[in-house]
Amino acid sequence: MKKILVVLLVAFIIIQFFPIDKTNPAPTPGMDFLKIKKTPEPIAKIISTSCYDCHSNETRYPWYTSISPASWFVKNHIDEGRKELNFSTFAVYEPKVQSHKLKECIEMIEKEEMPLESYYIGHQDAKLTAEQRKQLVEYLKKVKEETDRKMVL
Repeated sequence: MKKILVVLLVAFIIIQFFPIDKTNPAPTPGMDFLKIKKTPEPIAKIISTSCYDCHSNETRYPWYTSISPASWFVKNHIDEGRKELNFSTFAVYEPKVQSHKLKECIEMIEKEEMPLESYYIGHQDAKLTAEQRKQLVEYLKKVKEETDRKMVL
């Protein structure tokens, strides 16, 4: 039993030498969702607090991302989140893709699938109230309608 604990401790120490890359891509204000959609400040604050760590190039890495293997788990979530939807580069999406992404956001927020429950562990401020969910969904529906109208023109 003692040997197993020693091996686990040594393995834990060794994996600390394989940190994640915490470098965020350069800011792109001209392509950022909040800027191009002229998002009102109260809604922008909700989106920044509850979505941007995983779905933008403005990730704030908490202290536990310095400890492997927790850091690997978090980095994987961030990479997947950016791949699925990146608010920092929203303008590069074609209007049809933007509309689809907005529809998915609305659905995920309504079903309370986003933000992820696991995200709340270190980010209690990201937990959305029923009122915040309602405001966010109303805003995203409005933006989606505007995007859809522009596609028709």
